[in-house]
Amino acid sequence: MNPTHALLDIAPEVQAALAQGQAVVALESTIISHGMPYPQNVQTALRVEAEARAHGAVPATVAIVQGRLKAGLSGADIERLGRAGHAVAKVSRRDMAFVVAAGADGATTVAATMRIAALAGIRVFATGGIGGVHRGAEHSFDISADLQELAQTPVAVVCAGAKSILDLRLTLEYLETQGVPVVGYQTDALPAFFTRESGFKVDYRLDSAQAIAAAMRAQWAMGLPGGMVVANPIPAQYAMDRETIDRFIAQALHEAALQGISGKASTPFLLARVNELTGGDSLAANIALVLNNARLAAAIALAYAAGANCASTVPGAKLSPL
Repeated sequence: MNPTHALLDIAPEVQAALAQGQAVVALESTIISHGMPYPQNVQTALRVEAEARAHGAVPATVAIVQGRLKAGLSGADIERLGRAGHAVAKVSRRDMAFVVAAGADGATTVAATMRIAALAGIRVFATGGIGGVHRGAEHSFDISADLQELAQTPVAVVCAGAKSILDLRLTLEYLETQGVPVVGYQTDALPAFFTRESGFKVDYRLDSAQAIAAAMRAQWAMGLPGGMVVANPIPAQYAMDRETIDRFIAQALHEAALQGISGKASTPFLLARVNELTGGDSLAANIALVLNNARLAAAIALAYAAGANCASTVPGAKLSPL
């Protein structure tokens, strides 16, 4: 049974699934208002919900709507966020209280989505890529709140690795320091959003949803805080050439620096500019990887709900030191 909270609205379908111990997958809303243009944003959000549902899980898209924390959105809510686009506040953990107090709408980042999912009692969350340590952070100290939330909040985040616009080495170092495991699904390599490999290793490779669910149960049964990163490579047919995408990212970063774009505005700018530079190929890749993550998240949520492989050992685990 999920906890109740005075500021939280759980959609009836999600509430019923949680009460019956069924699989539920949380989905974020930043992709709706800030990750893609309209109408692809709305279409993709609905497709991701349908993908989770088709693979046996109830989807719970998370956002703030008129000052209420929402675990599960209506089609009208998704359309509202998609049409408004960047006019909707991009909400990380820091911003939640102020958007709620103002009775405003907010599109939740990974950090805020994790927090609301945990309040609702949802343990599995599918997104595109997590935030991390930005390139040049040794000067800017620009580090995503996603990493701190992963250290504190017991939700498994299924993603295509960290966004490739980030400093992946420092992101992995930060997660290690915070005690957050990075699990590769059927891979030893950390994927980098648009590409299947980054040149870095994951902490553990697990080859089934059941093994991942067992690790989740073991971690939380021991009282260890925080969540885990489940890195799921983009399907091979949609993966982009690593050298090409790195060149476009470098150009987008240079343009962002010239225009003085930083902080929470940087990721939407960089993703949009890379999409322009790739002639739309990166948007197609983004959609494909989010759908792929929803499929895996549904399988993990089903295994977790069923209590599969909940022994103290994790079958099939392989250590991959960084």
